[in-house]
Amino acid sequence: MKGKIKIGIVGLGRLGRRHAENLANHVQDVDLVAAASPITSELEWAKAHYGIETYSNLASLLKHPGLDAVWLVTPTSLHAQQSIEVLEAGKHLFCEKPLSLDVPSCDEVIKVAESHKDLVTMIGFMRRFDAAYIKAKQALNNGELGKVFRIHCESLDPVDPNAFFVKFAPTSGGIFLDCCIHDIDLVRWMLNGDKAKKVAAYGTRIMYPDLEACNDIDTGAAVVEFECGALATFHVSRTSHIGYKATMDITGTSGSLSIGHDIDEIPLIKGINGTSCHKGQQDFFSRFNNAFLSEATEFVRMVKANDAGMHFLEDAREATRIAVAMRESFESGKPVELN
Repeated sequence: MKGKIKIGIVGLGRLGRRHAENLANHVQDVDLVAAASPITSELEWAKAHYGIETYSNLASLLKHPGLDAVWLVTPTSLHAQQSIEVLEAGKHLFCEKPLSLDVPSCDEVIKVAESHKDLVTMIGFMRRFDAAYIKAKQALNNGELGKVFRIHCESLDPVDPNAFFVKFAPTSGGIFLDCCIHDIDLVRWMLNGDKAKKVAAYGTRIMYPDLEACNDIDTGAAVVEFECGALATFHVSRTSHIGYKATMDITGTSGSLSIGHDIDEIPLIKGINGTSCHKGQQDFFSRFNNAFLSEATEFVRMVKANDAGMHFLEDAREATRIAVAMRESFESGKPVELN
């Protein structure tokens, strides 16, 4: 494809605005030409910042003249159906994770994508574009750790005094689908796509009891057994008092490595009146800003190079399958066997 890629973005919440900023200001060969949202304030923001055409829904945006691709940053409950609409309209698709709240819906998207192999379809597993995780994957591919048998992941969101996320919890699929999905995908990537065979999960909601209304939790832990013999554990929480944290520890027969530890937004320890404060990362943007940029750049490269096809769709399906099993295990109090 010659010239700039004309992209329309759908959804301009906190994450959507960051994507819009990257596409408009930091990614080469892109024209952010349109935005869609049912929320008037979000459309006003798009107009004020980028002067682009705005629409109240995806169907209208898909009719924008010359549109090449659509960037979905909408609630997870809408991802599958909207992805299908974008592909059937003949547009390249980027969809934020997770692909869906359930496996059958993932299968429907994959079926449609398979019938539109001339289009780029990409799911937003941006941690695969982080330099540290890339180097870890290279080390594993080179056999530097021997046979991997143990992986531990932690993804911790800072305490939110306003409990902003509680508002969206009913449509998020729960903490395992919403927050743990990145770690699930990364573990499978490190294990060369190996399949999970058994899942056990646990959780609590001490800090945010209002989550009980949708049977969600603010802190979760899960154990996953893989067919290759590796054991993965996950700790995911919205209750961190030290700021945002995303780490992974990998152990093999010949060595180990750790990713993401001791990363601070500002390397400063402040001492006042006999106390000290170590400032940590504010959110996942602080940790993964470069990964978001690299992800968007790769999508644009694939479109321009006609490198069409499904990118991470099968992985998104498997990550959803494991996350759903985690949720089911937590709800039932029993391990879940995966076929």
